[in-house]
Amino acid sequence: MTFNRRNDRERETSEFEEKMLFVNRTSKTYQGGRRFRFAALVILGDRNGRVGMGIGKAKEVPVAIEKAKAIARKNMITVPVENGTIPHDVVGENSTSRVLLKPAGPGTGVIAGTVPRSIAELAGITNMLSKELGSRNKVNVAYAVFDGLKNLRTAKQVRAIRGTDPRVGEPVAEVGGAL
Repeated sequence: MTFNRRNDRERETSEFEEKMLFVNRTSKTYQGGRRFRFAALVILGDRNGRVGMGIGKAKEVPVAIEKAKAIARKNMITVPVENGTIPHDVVGENSTSRVLLKPAGPGTGVIAGTVPRSIAELAGITNMLSKELGSRNKVNVAYAVFDGLKNLRTAKQVRAIRGTDPRVGEPVAEVGGAL
């Protein structure tokens, strides 16, 4: 996939909002001087339960951002949002970063650091508490938040996995055998 800025401007109509969290610059010294490369961390979301994250690397910042957007579109996840918050507590982990995500009551808002706040807002979560534990590296924290959001389950999903009847809470008799 090529990244031509002129063509990308023409197809800018996207249903996703984007937020660039940070740009990292690295340099390598050669005989003629330094050469810089950039890495961009971008979050895409529709504020309706779908969110994605991507890291793009290139020799120029705009190209890195476009690559990150393309990667974020491929890495979309669906987050269960119930009444503007998440269904239960969860801890996401990546490397040495851990992020605790907790549901909050209506009117609380998103109380979180910059990375978890951006991801939660673009996912459509309006009330949530979070705490970054361990390393605060932005890339690792972003991956940890996504790990936590992937592990969220609604009560209906848990009932379906366990095979219980939602009306009674009793196990459903399976065909051909006892429980």
